[in-house]
Amino acid sequence: METDEFFTTNEKALLFSLYRKLLQLSGETLQKGDCKKLKTYLINTIQNNRVQRDLFGLNPVIKDMQTAVIVAEEIGMRRASILGLMLHDSVRCGACTTEQVQADFGEDVAGIIRGLIRVHDLYTKSPTIESENFRNLLLTFAEDMRVILIMIADRVNVMRQIKDAANDEARRQVSNEAAYLYAPLAHKLGLYKLKSELEDLSLKYTEHDVYYHIKEKLNETKASRDKYIASFITPVQKKLEEAGLRFHIKGRTKSIHSIYQKMKKQKCPFEGVYDLFAIRVILESPLDKEKLECWQAYSIVTDMYQPNPKRLRDWLSVPKSNGYESLHITVMGPEGKWVEVQIRTERMDEIAERGLAAHWRYKGVKGESGLDEWLTSVREALESSDSSGLETMDQFKLDLYEDEVFVFTPKGDLFKLAKGSTVLDFAFHIHSKLGCKCIGAKVNGRNVQLRQVLQSGDQVEIMTSTTQTPKQDWLNIVTTSKARTKIRQALKEMASRQHAFAKETLERKFKNRKIDYDESLMMRLIKRMGYKVITDFYRAIADETLDANSIIDKYQELKRESEMHDEVVYRSAESYNLQNTLSGKEEGSTKEDVLVIDQNLKGIDFTLARCCNPIYGDDVFGFVTVSGGIKIHRCDCPNASDLRARFGYRIVKARWAGKSQGTQYPITLRVVGHDDIGIVTNITSIISKETGILLRSIGIDSHDGLFSGTLTIMVGDTGHLEALIKKLRTVKGVKQISRN
Repeated sequence: METDEFFTTNEKALLFSLYRKLLQLSGETLQKGDCKKLKTYLINTIQNNRVQRDLFGLNPVIKDMQTAVIVAEEIGMRRASILGLMLHDSVRCGACTTEQVQADFGEDVAGIIRGLIRVHDLYTKSPTIESENFRNLLLTFAEDMRVILIMIADRVNVMRQIKDAANDEARRQVSNEAAYLYAPLAHKLGLYKLKSELEDLSLKYTEHDVYYHIKEKLNETKASRDKYIASFITPVQKKLEEAGLRFHIKGRTKSIHSIYQKMKKQKCPFEGVYDLFAIRVILESPLDKEKLECWQAYSIVTDMYQPNPKRLRDWLSVPKSNGYESLHITVMGPEGKWVEVQIRTERMDEIAERGLAAHWRYKGVKGESGLDEWLTSVREALESSDSSGLETMDQFKLDLYEDEVFVFTPKGDLFKLAKGSTVLDFAFHIHSKLGCKCIGAKVNGRNVQLRQVLQSGDQVEIMTSTTQTPKQDWLNIVTTSKARTKIRQALKEMASRQHAFAKETLERKFKNRKIDYDESLMMRLIKRMGYKVITDFYRAIADETLDANSIIDKYQELKRESEMHDEVVYRSAESYNLQNTLSGKEEGSTKEDVLVIDQNLKGIDFTLARCCNPIYGDDVFGFVTVSGGIKIHRCDCPNASDLRARFGYRIVKARWAGKSQGTQYPITLRVVGHDDIGIVTNITSIISKETGILLRSIGIDSHDGLFSGTLTIMVGDTGHLEALIKKLRTVKGVKQISRN
């Protein structure tokens, strides 16, 4: 390549070395002309000065080739992944288009490039990387699984190259991302070797002293460790050979990062971590004798060394959900040291060594819904050593998190919302005040309306106005229950403020015109004007659709009519309707309401529910009926729990105010007792002596020496009722008395 200024002398030598290695790794999968066309694309990109070195001074072409070697050598991907990786910078910087790449190399290569560019665009929005949401968003954007694998390989390569970088802050940031984001992804994908390397290098760059302290300790103890392993293995080896088993044994030292985590978890120094290594007994067993020979080896080892039964892990009988099979046992070795022994076959070890064991389930890395099946498919694809397995992996598409969208704020913060969420949903998700003042938004720099549906990756800036207030039709715009609840709450508060403001305005007008304000007369006027709900009347005043002065004129006219026709109305007992006394808004009711509903509102049209017959003094609540009026129920009403569960939004607070105004309420008492002579007489006698209590009816049913009866009485409040019940319980023969 005639690009003298672009490559240093060392980089030229490295370029040709990497080129030869890539040909060796992927030559059989490349198509005729691939190398020549790739060279043309890269020379064109470099000569037009389209790609630049990164903040660590790394040459982009060299870096991509090094990553391609990792992708091919350590993960096993071939043509499409390598070409996509080598060409994505050329497309991103505008030296060529995905259409050109697709025409020359195929849709597979172009698809990988699109995925890599989309992920690169995520980083330009400066999101908070340290969030679970960003990892999920990363997976949804990289629809092709190979893009995720390429990104992991790229991060491994960058971590290898920046050991001498001068920009310590940038190196620390890259290292933190490697530990938080890429190492867990590699772990979940079963790439155990790359995961360990990412964690070790991250620790090296972020906790330099800790890393080298542990490394030096490992080096210091290597000779003694090797000697101990040899002394442990020798007798085991002899016994296994005598049993006729074919096998080999190897030791595995824990990674530096893993040792550091143990030290932190156990709060101990390096010397306190006893399981620095594990011994692996790997059997050369035929498939039909695998379990038999593994248990035979287990028996030999535990006969020689005392096992710790609490540390037995049997993944032979029941393999892990990801296919991992092995026997783990911790035994007391020479010198009283605990040693972990893993027994498995070559087939099992091959799967585990390639990372497909992925211990993340019991190591505390929690899986997510939808992710488990994907990871299982990934592992199955990686597990297959033939070409068909790689083809399956190449064709695999990622369809995770299809019910969620991930949205950025202008500052790069990331939020997760349900799919179908609108701009208004997002505003209320951030804060109620922001939602109430929202008039629209800028999505990716473009002005949109409240009902605009958001897509994953959108950058949303909420636009507000101090004059904006929540609207009833907003409930039809939002899709999330959180936003609906907040809108209803805001509308309710707004209505309450309007009501209070309008009432205050009206009363002030009365005062200015020196007219006495009679609440009950005003309620009659409101009814006459056709308002079923008092809040509608006051809302009309607040909206200025009703003029306060004209209302005062009508009030005075109604007052004159009342004074002219003020007479006592006599009614017979037959025509007397008991329930009439229950209405809080009958014309004959007292001037001051005894019931205060919700936000200290008086004069609201209410009736007392017949299902529980509340009386003055009961704990009560209001229920807004379909007709707009309010029914008052006792809090212990049989229907209360059902009303709260199904119609919670229609429940309003209610309480009794002042003192009982002399109104009487019907109450039914149920009495159970022995059928003694004179018991009924005694009961009626007590009731007749109580002031303010009237007996309306009594029904008695006697059976087998017991009687049960119902008494209907008229009582003014709970105080009188409780006193009566207490006296009735003293009557000889009365066993039980309760209020219906």
